[in-house]
Amino acid sequence: MRARYVFSEVGKGLSRNKAMAISVVLVTFVSLLFVGIAALAQMQVSSMKSQWYDKIEVSIYMCAQDDLVASCNQEEATQEQIEAVQAKLESAELASFVSESYMETKEETYQNFLSLYEGTPFVNWLTEDMMWVSFRVKLVDPQQYRLIEEEFAGAPGVAEVHDQREIVEPLFDVIDNAKYISLGLAAIMTVAAVLLITTTIRLSAMSREKETTIMRYVGASSLTIQLPFMIEGALAALLGAIGAVLALWAGVNLFVDSWLASTFTWTRFVGERELLIVAPGLILTAILLATIASAVSLAKYTKV
Repeated sequence: MRARYVFSEVGKGLSRNKAMAISVVLVTFVSLLFVGIAALAQMQVSSMKSQWYDKIEVSIYMCAQDDLVASCNQEEATQEQIEAVQAKLESAELASFVSESYMETKEETYQNFLSLYEGTPFVNWLTEDMMWVSFRVKLVDPQQYRLIEEEFAGAPGVAEVHDQREIVEPLFDVIDNAKYISLGLAAIMTVAAVLLITTTIRLSAMSREKETTIMRYVGASSLTIQLPFMIEGALAALLGAIGAVLALWAGVNLFVDSWLASTFTWTRFVGERELLIVAPGLILTAILLATIASAVSLAKYTKV
């Protein structure tokens, strides 16, 4: 009997406040959509960092023939200068920072250049003698790039110290900024959703004030009186959360899998596996948010 009464009251409340219930669904949908986007963006950044930071190298370029870099004075690095850099990379002083290092000779640099620019006019006027010697350095902690830069930048025979993070970090920054924007919009929309849920439940309670008053007189508990209203808010929020999950699923399949993953094949993008991790959290958040907002707004109208 009690369960029949509760669900009967839920149906009455939703039918009387259709417009407000739909508004709750839409606002919850938008707010949780932004929360989901932010969560997936964070997972994407974490995945890319774990994938690429271990592969990122620091490159130390030695001066080439007639090098125009100021520190080279148009003089090619001598064999002694090259050996000095190699010895320092292999020294005990840097052993705890350098995972491994590899010297790329002028011959190897020239062959790599030929393979990259085969069929272009550049290969006709560049010779092996014009190439440079370089060192590829993998660090124990890629974040310690500055230490290698301080050790070798400006050293005799060194033209440039280059960190490959400069290539991928701008992409990380773009995704991070998108995450923060999504979180900001989600916060605004969440506040709007809470206010709307509170108002909707309060209006529903006001429209049934006579019924709740009679129930108080006959000794009904606070939970019995409040439960139909709380279920109303939770159902509306649940529909919004399901809509957000479906929208994220469509975005992952249509935008990420069908376009990004096939266009940028050099990295792995978030997919349905990550969405399955995020989705339960979004649904649970929607239900808890609506339940708490409903309980607070009902204190005045359903107090026993």
